[in-house]
Amino acid sequence: MSTVAETSVDTPPAPAASPDPAALRERARRTYELDRAHVFHSWSAQDALDPMVITRAAGSYVWDGEGRRLLDLSSQLVNTNIGHQHPRVVAAIKAQADVLCTIAPQHANEARSEAARLVAETAPEGLDKVFFTNAGAEAIEYAVRMARLHTGRHKVLARYRSYHGGTTTAVNLTGDPRRWPNDTGSAGVVHFFGPFLYRSAFSATTEAEECERALAHLEQVIVLEGASTIAALVLETVPGTAGVMPPPPGYLAGVRALCDRFGIVYIADEVMAGFGRTGRWFALDHFDVVPDLIAFAKGVNSGYVPLGGVVISDEIAATFGKRPFPGGLTYSGHPLACAAAVATITAMREEGIVENAARIGADVLGPGLRELAERHPVVGEVRGLGVFWALDLVVDRETREPLAPYGGTSPAMGELVAAAKGAGVLPFTNFHRLHVVPPCTITDAEVAEGLAALDEALTVADRHTTAA
Repeated sequence: MSTVAETSVDTPPAPAASPDPAALRERARRTYELDRAHVFHSWSAQDALDPMVITRAAGSYVWDGEGRRLLDLSSQLVNTNIGHQHPRVVAAIKAQADVLCTIAPQHANEARSEAARLVAETAPEGLDKVFFTNAGAEAIEYAVRMARLHTGRHKVLARYRSYHGGTTTAVNLTGDPRRWPNDTGSAGVVHFFGPFLYRSAFSATTEAEECERALAHLEQVIVLEGASTIAALVLETVPGTAGVMPPPPGYLAGVRALCDRFGIVYIADEVMAGFGRTGRWFALDHFDVVPDLIAFAKGVNSGYVPLGGVVISDEIAATFGKRPFPGGLTYSGHPLACAAAVATITAMREEGIVENAARIGADVLGPGLRELAERHPVVGEVRGLGVFWALDLVVDRETREPLAPYGGTSPAMGELVAAAKGAGVLPFTNFHRLHVVPPCTITDAEVAEGLAALDEALTVADRHTTAA
């Protein structure tokens, strides 16, 4: 069976080869020098940086400053769900620019109205209002603000092994080391352990035990913190950069029940997992659960123009029917960003891109990664859905000792990344994990190409295991 991307007339063509490769390399050299002279990078010690120059992209590929083509298994920051330079989205941005580049958010504009309709249609029934932001972190910030004002409470629960953004509230909600230097200790955030059987905090041996014990732990946290003080619980439906950990059956339903019982607003963070990434429009659709607020960004328009937002339940929207909502953004519902979202969601529907992600994950990518795990002792576990996968890399399968320390990296991971790039793929790694998160439009042939490259890279990493 052919994939959508293989059959679609809208597949981006490969960029034409430059008639002057030397000129391209010179431009890349100047780009690099200007970057190092003037650009301050995120999450990095500036003096040690050596950024790769990317000059162009199309479909599932990017080209570096030397003209080398790399299969993008990172989707950048897991956001180019529709692939690079999709012609329908590029055309929509150009057409919108000809009519209305920007307008203040107090005015209605066609692109925002249509984008809001399409986003609401993808959400569960009863979530019909959309507040637009510029990114996922702002979506989390505003969702928490809505929950606090709606409930009159202040505390927010969030799990360890999570990431919610880099702004003040979002980074304090985050449950990974990026929070540590930014943790004020006064943000009203309480962390709890979520289910993760491979590295269980509950000494569980089955998914059922992990689910039951994780829910009992969460209930205890709520009781001991005082349910009457807790405004919201923020949860990535499938944690992303923390390790792509799909929850066990029944867990999210149990979370929903606890929130209902204690009057807590359930905020689903779908920033990374949403818009086709797991093979459904929202990852929530796998688990038959309806939150009160959904934070989204990234895949809503594949990051072609920055856009995020919050999908709001009717009950919470009603709180602000006659009471002003104290928040806003100059670029809320920016016409160029919303036009890109309209084109993206429309293309995903008409070209079967979400269905392609589901099929690729179930029939091609998932089985291929599990086959690699059978042959490479460095792979401790394979986890994922759709085009959202992670390989948990270990020194020893028995002890599950990670290939790099929590919050850090290692020479072994450095060698893995270098080997992957050398084999022609752009990887995504975090701590001791290799994430395999290509565009939802990836084809069978491209998956095969990527798996062959990862096979080479994992062979290098195998040398660092006790099996070597």
